[in-house]
Amino acid sequence: MSSSPVTPQTGRPWWLKLLLALLGLGVAAALVVALLVGVVMAVAYPQLPNVTELADYRPKLPLRIYSAEGQLLGEFGEERRKLTPINEIPKVMKDAVLSIEDARFYQHGGVDYLGLLRAVVANIGHNKSQGASTITMQVARNVYLSSEKTYTRKIFEVLLTYKLENALSKDQILEIYMNQIYLGNRSYGFASAAETYFGKSLKDITVAEAAMLAGLPKAPSAYNPFVNPKRARVRQLYIIERMLDNGFITQAQAEQARQEPMTVKASVQKNRIHAEYVAEMVRQMMFAQYGAETYTSGLNVHTTILAQDQQAAYEALRKGIMDFERRQIYRGPEKFIELPKDPKEAENAIDDALEDHPDNGDVMSAVVLQANRNKVVVVRQNSEQIVITGAGLKPAESGLSDQAAPNIKLRPGAIIRILNTGKSWEITQLPEVEGAFVALTPQTGALRSLVGGFDFNKNKFNHVTQAWRQPGSSFKPFIYSAALEKGFSPATLVNDSPLFFDAGVTGGQPWEPKNYDGTFDGPMTLRKGLAKSKNMISIRVLQAVGARDAQQWITRFGFDEDKHPPYLTMALGAGSVTPMQVAVGYSTFANGGYRINPYLISKVTDAKGATLFEAPAVTELTEENRAITARNAFVMSSLLQEVARSGTAARAQATLQRPDLYGKTGTTNDAMDAWFAGYQPRLAAVVWIGYDNPRKLGSHETGGGLALPVWIQFMATALKSEPVAEIQPASGVVFQNGDWLFDEYANNQGVTSLGLGDNANTKLPKPDERSKILDLFRN
Repeated sequence: MSSSPVTPQTGRPWWLKLLLALLGLGVAAALVVALLVGVVMAVAYPQLPNVTELADYRPKLPLRIYSAEGQLLGEFGEERRKLTPINEIPKVMKDAVLSIEDARFYQHGGVDYLGLLRAVVANIGHNKSQGASTITMQVARNVYLSSEKTYTRKIFEVLLTYKLENALSKDQILEIYMNQIYLGNRSYGFASAAETYFGKSLKDITVAEAAMLAGLPKAPSAYNPFVNPKRARVRQLYIIERMLDNGFITQAQAEQARQEPMTVKASVQKNRIHAEYVAEMVRQMMFAQYGAETYTSGLNVHTTILAQDQQAAYEALRKGIMDFERRQIYRGPEKFIELPKDPKEAENAIDDALEDHPDNGDVMSAVVLQANRNKVVVVRQNSEQIVITGAGLKPAESGLSDQAAPNIKLRPGAIIRILNTGKSWEITQLPEVEGAFVALTPQTGALRSLVGGFDFNKNKFNHVTQAWRQPGSSFKPFIYSAALEKGFSPATLVNDSPLFFDAGVTGGQPWEPKNYDGTFDGPMTLRKGLAKSKNMISIRVLQAVGARDAQQWITRFGFDEDKHPPYLTMALGAGSVTPMQVAVGYSTFANGGYRINPYLISKVTDAKGATLFEAPAVTELTEENRAITARNAFVMSSLLQEVARSGTAARAQATLQRPDLYGKTGTTNDAMDAWFAGYQPRLAAVVWIGYDNPRKLGSHETGGGLALPVWIQFMATALKSEPVAEIQPASGVVFQNGDWLFDEYANNQGVTSLGLGDNANTKLPKPDERSKILDLFRN
């Protein structure tokens, strides 16, 4: 039996066939992908935006306003950004960003393929998508595309990335990223974020601060150190590790950064310069010039404001107003809330209530937990409890009474205001009264400080420039100045005796003016009459000068003629002025008789530092600016120095212990306006306090008691390094019999007396007529 022979197999092994098949499919797939990419490139690439414009990167930049020293006073714009060239961005900041966002930025060509593949796999297998964006890809998205996570957008993002990498250098791309990225709190770019979160320049940040900022791009709200300090801290520590792993910092630097306490700007608000009214004035002027571009073109406005003087003015005015508020009747809590029994719910209710009643500077909001005559316990945000006792309860004494009305009664759930006096806590309330402060350099008109009200967010009305108020006795010096040209001198004797005028003389009601103290002291010199702010003296002087002549004279100081009707009431300041006008007027006395124009802006530059405007330097006032003679200004300064030495403003020289202070108090009808206007030869300042809707400040409130302390507190700071410099006699005056006179009025050649003997007007009205008389002004 024979068997058939076996034929050996000559075909390829099965595994080889499989491999060849897979290879063929791979080649085919690659060809399809290449074809698709080609089609996409052919169709989509031409539609991509032109990225070459980014070579001259010009993002939206806010209007920024600076003090004379360069401190930021305010900014306006949708995006808070400070454009910083790549060579000015510190290495530590760039290293922190590269460590967490794109460590291979300088090695890859714009797309990290391994990261992209990882994101694709994750997106296929999970509902929550992941990204693998390099810095270049983020620039493409942030500048040109939306942030939606779709494959179409990703394709366009990759194409744009290649286009950016071909058009720009790596440094240019990184510079755009570092300036463009949103980092929370309206801050765009790391330079702006450094100021927002840490209150410092980007060049001064530490490793720890750089790590904190570098953690923001991923989720600015989630890692915001203001809102989520714990999350921000975790993110910061992770980035410090990444910086160490990438060799950007040493082990010692990493350990130091881990140990550094996180101090964000919320903890350094005390360094903020309050110049909100100044910033708003600048904003309005810039918008009038540049329109909508004001908020996007990166204008930098340098003002004449001195940061130290500005803060001193802000603090002095607020203190003066809050001191006045302590003397007012307690008006009760701002609101009442129900406190849930559940502690967590109660905490949330308190936090919500205090968010609706935010702090007003040092006047803080709190919710009452316990209240009785001897102790009030309040809670602030973050569950901080404060116990108020003793003198701290006095301002709200009426609210702690058993007989207190329900709307005034302090009880659990009441939202109140508290103030730290430096020694203890006290209950207070937001003031209803307003105020204004302005200071300038008399020789140039440069504004050094300006505070238009108690709080800008509470009341944006700028009382320095917009409030037309009666100046009261602070206006008397301008009438006295007119009298000097009519032959009067500080030594002229004027009778301080009763006067009565009918309606034809006053332009209104019959008038029997009185002095503040209700007494008449008989004959006294003009010097003493102004120092004691004697109304009868001023009226007699104006009567002698002539109301119409006086009306024309005051225009020399910048006052509006039509705001001061030519009646005798003008002697006591019955017209209308703004605090700015008064400051300009008193500057005329301080600088030797020149009228100056106040100005605020010294220079405007564009985003690249090119000067767009620069105020001409005022080196010397010329005769073109002269308003009154130098000798008139000198004699008036001599009179105003007496007021600050022995008169109604004697507290000024006594407190500040220097003789080169000049000024005048002012209080109007029924104490509705309180003023002090004064100067040192190199600095003039004016204070006003009153209600927006005029009403009595109080029967015992005067300019000397309300406004003068504000002026003194400011001057204590502003004049700290200013040497004493009294105004020297001008030519054309002579010192005779203990006082200064114009040369031609020496030896009794001028007006030596007024209202004495037969010239005295002592006619009084009948009792029934006297009851209708308006007692207009006090000192």
